[in-house]
Amino acid sequence: MVEISFLTESDRAPWEALARGKDAHFEVERGDDDYERTWRRLLDDERIRGIAARLDGRMVGIAHYLFHASVWYAGKCYLADLFVDAEVRRRGVATAVIEWVARDAEEHGFPGLYWNTLEDAPARALYDKVGTFHKGLIHYGYRRAAHGIPARR
Repeated sequence: MVEISFLTESDRAPWEALARGKDAHFEVERGDDDYERTWRRLLDDERIRGIAARLDGRMVGIAHYLFHASVWYAGKCYLADLFVDAEVRRRGVATAVIEWVARDAEEHGFPGLYWNTLEDAPARALYDKVGTFHKGLIHYGYRRAAHGIPARR
């Protein structure tokens, strides 16, 4: 049975191992300072939440999410990260995490849960079962500094 709980100080080492595993999987490079800053935010920032999924007492999955206002709805919950150790995939861990996050969000008045994933992500097999795929939806990102546009004053 999957046990899920909020991250605590004693979870730092296994959390970081899974966070680094997630980043390696998605070919994202981060420095040690990035992990330290994110860890502190997960524990100290009331808007950002981090949870751990355990099987037989061992942390095998993590998720990070946040609640935010919505223009048209009561509120939304963005599941920013979900990662399960490859050794235990297809054992219900990710499904349990998604259900747990959805329940937490709804209990706090943010009933709309959403997330993004890569088009070719193997996890889409699960996401297509538990979520609603919005065909044709395209995600854009923008950073002013990355495009060389000077900031207006």
